[in-house]
Amino acid sequence: MKQLFAAFIVLISINSVTGQKIYVTDTEAWADIKVYVTKTEAWADLVVYVESTEAWANGNKGLWYFTDTEAWADKKVYFTNTEAWADLIIYYTDTEAWAGWKKTSKKYLLE
Repeated sequence: MKQLFAAFIVLISINSVTGQKIYVTDTEAWADIKVYVTKTEAWADLVVYVESTEAWANGNKGLWYFTDTEAWADKKVYFTNTEAWADLIIYYTDTEAWAGWKKTSKKYLLE
């Protein structure tokens, strides 16, 4: 019984630590935030690195894991083609160490 309880606590801890699980919706009205992807890092509010494993996408620091299941997502995003309509402007990086907030005033959008 103690082992079962310990395993349960570990699972809850892992779930509460992991974050930035993102679900992409095609319907703007269902999204928590609207996101625009820029090709220029200097114009981004957030530099995003896409993790291949959910467990590595922890905290609010630009490490995203895309999920196909809406119920598992921390945030639902809608990608817009118009920068002016976006709540958040992101830039994708291939280097995990470069991920992070450039404009911390928008950090609340993903908390």
